[in-house]
Amino acid sequence: MVLYVFLFMFTGTVSTHTKVVYRDIQYSGCSDTETEFIYGLDGEELYHSDFNRQEGIVTAPNFADPVSFPGFYDLGVALTAHCKVRLAACVKAYNNPNKRTARPEASIYSKDDVMLGIDNTLICHVTGLYPPPVVISWTKNNVNVTEDINLSQYRPRTDGTFNIFSTLKFIPEEGDIYTCTVYHKALENKPETKIWEVDVVLPSVGLAVFCGVGLTLVLLGVATGTFFLIKGNNCN
Repeated sequence: MVLYVFLFMFTGTVSTHTKVVYRDIQYSGCSDTETEFIYGLDGEELYHSDFNRQEGIVTAPNFADPVSFPGFYDLGVALTAHCKVRLAACVKAYNNPNKRTARPEASIYSKDDVMLGIDNTLICHVTGLYPPPVVISWTKNNVNVTEDINLSQYRPRTDGTFNIFSTLKFIPEEGDIYTCTVYHKALENKPETKIWEVDVVLPSVGLAVFCGVGLTLVLLGVATGTFFLIKGNNCN
């Protein structure tokens, strides 16, 4: 698969007593099977176009006071369509020079603290890959999983590589084992697999046992003292 990418980056300054520089990024790209359009600020994605659902997605959380992007979906459609038109010509003109690759690194973790029987999400974070695409697959107890999986957009990094997230909704059950496997051309037919096991830490009983033994000894001491006090009074 050949990827041809437009990458536009703009920097602006806001000045009070000191100069503050922000990095504004607009990214559109295409291949023979994929299209992508992202807008972000200072390395954080603010918006992307979902071409499957045919809508724009504002990804900044509510507490970040997200802004709206009127017309951005249509802009993404126009830019990626233009990319598609020029893709074959550019590949031919540049003699398909895309030789550089960067090995992706993967990690797997749960979104929330794990509690048995409670809905949760596993996240497979793949970072430092170049060029797209990358394929991520999941298994549960050595069986392939194809449902309740979501794949994020490719997110450009300042070093020219990309991040991507794959998430899997699941219900933790004791003993279950999950894997995410990453396939990428830089891995040279040796996909990287990360393993995650359901491991719930039960409340420690050590402190309770210690307190129970301590209380027993205290009560035993009080009973013994009372016995000898009564015995002494009878002798008098």
